[in-house]
Formats: sequence, C-alpha cells, structure tokens
Amino acid sequence: MLRAPAARVPAFELGGIVAELRYSREVSHNIRLGGKVTEAPAAATVAEIMDSVVTALFPTHLGPHGLSHDRVDLFVTNALSTAFTRLGDQLARGLQFDANGLSPLEAKRRAQAIVQGFARQLPAIRALLVSDLKAAQQRDASAESLAEVLICHPGSRAIIHHRLAHALHGAGARLVARIVAALAHATTGIDIHPGASIGPGFFIAKGTGVTIGETAVIGENVCLHQGVTLGEHAAEGAAPPRRRVPRHPIIENNVTIHAGATILGRITIGAGSVIGGNVWLTRSLPPGSSVTQAAHAVSPIHSLD
Repeated sequence: MLRAPAARVPAFELGGIVAELRYSREVSHNIRLGGKVTEAPAAATVAEIMDSVVTALFPTHLGPHGLSHDRVDLFVTNALSTAFTRLGDQLARGLQFDANGLSPLEAKRRAQAIVQGFARQLPAIRALLVSDLKAAQQRDASAESLAEVLICHPGSRAIIHHRLAHALHGAGARLVARIVAALAHATTGIDIHPGASIGPGFFIAKGTGVTIGETAVIGENVCLHQGVTLGEHAAEGAAPPRRRVPRHPIIENNVTIHAGATILGRITIGAGSVIGGNVWLTRSLPPGSSVTQAAHAVSPIHSLD
C-alpha cells in the first residue's frame, strides 16, 4: 500500500537571529554579573530541595508510603543530608549575586555556614508551623484534621515555604529565598516576601491574592482572608522608596483582616482589631478597632405600573 510522503519540516534561517541574540547578551544588553557568565540558582532544583525539607519536617504525613515508626529518623537523616548538600550548591550560586564580587570559593564557604545555621533552625521552624496548622484548624470550620490542613490548604503551603525562605533571607541568602517565595506564589497565588516577619499562629483563609511586603511585621494569631494586601504607600510623584527601609504595615496580635482589604505604609493596626472586607487603610488604628466600609445607600425599586 502506497503511503503519502511525509511532510518536510521547514528549514528556518537562524544564523542571523542567533548572532543578534549573542550580540545582545554580550554587548548591547549585557545583564550578566560583572559582565561574565555566572551560574544562577536553578528554580527547579530549589523546588526539589524545599520539598525534601518539608517532607523531613512532616515525614509521617508527607513521607513515602509504608514508612515505619522505627525508620523515620533514618529517613529524615537521609532526606536532610541530600537536601543540604544540594542546598549548599544553590546557595553558593545565589550568594555571588547577593554579594556582588564574592569569589566562588568564598561563596561556597559562606553557603556551608548558612546551611548549618538553617539546619539548626529547623526544630524552631517546625514548632512555628505546628502553631500555624493548629490555628488554621481552629479557624476553618471545614477542616476536619491537621493532616487536611497540612496537605490541602494553599495557605499552609505558602506559610511553610515562607518560614523556610525567611530563615534563608535572614542569613543573607536573598536570591534563593526569593526563589522559594516565588515557587510558593506560583502554586498558591499567595505572595509573601521572605523578609516579612510573621509570628506564630498565622492563618491565611482561602488565600488567593494575599500580598505581604518585605518589611511587614505580623504578630501572633493573625488571620488574613483572600485578597488582602499589606503593602507600601507611595504618594503620587514621590521618590522611589529606599531599599530595606521599613515601609510596610505592623499588624499586632490577634488581628483579623477580611477579604480584599488594603493596608498601606508603615502604620500600626492595634491588637485585637478587625478590618472589614475591601477597606482601604493608610493610617494607624488603636487596639480593639473595628473598621468597615461605609454602608451603601439602598434605593427602593419603583413599580412600573
């Protein structure tokens, strides 16, 4: 039986395009560190490392099927050993961008020190995460168990990654910390800068669209609903904000902020306050405040008869 001839793949003329791209990379639009090739951290590898660390924090919930009680410590040891070896390499890459001019040898040495410090923080980080999980279960009437909160809640996933990213950010590994935050943002829709300081018992309900800026400070037992922004307040025509200068809100203990609220600038929301949905705030509030939108006027519907 005769077959139709296979379609030929067109030959693209790429020589000139490749040459122009090379010129852009190396001459006209060179954005390389120091003008030369420097290997950056790989986001896919960082994702795998963080997944391994999170699994090691909660091995009986997230670990492999059939993991027996007497083999949990061995599993955690192996998981962390592999993860930390890989993390050291990614941190060394990132530190060359965080500290411009750092030699590869010095970056590697500093990366190992950061990994050691990060490892020592894991028990305290896990304690914070358990407080977050318990807060979510208490506040979410649909949550049947801590396991459900850990495995299924996007807010929990974002907070877990934030706690890890915050530890790395505080140690000076800013680029890798931002990658961790970006990975969580991509999968949950929740954007938390790794520089933000967040106390225990933190709960994000639903979560999509939540944004928390770099210098935000959040106290204990705070609840944010979807679409909340804790951002900076730039007046029209003002100069660009200076880096790492406190410019985001301080949210004190036991505050609840409902969906769509926007709180801007270095203001303080006092302890125990409740901020209603879609409220826009650029001024501080004393403890125990309750703020809602002004009531909408409702006009009667007149009959056409």
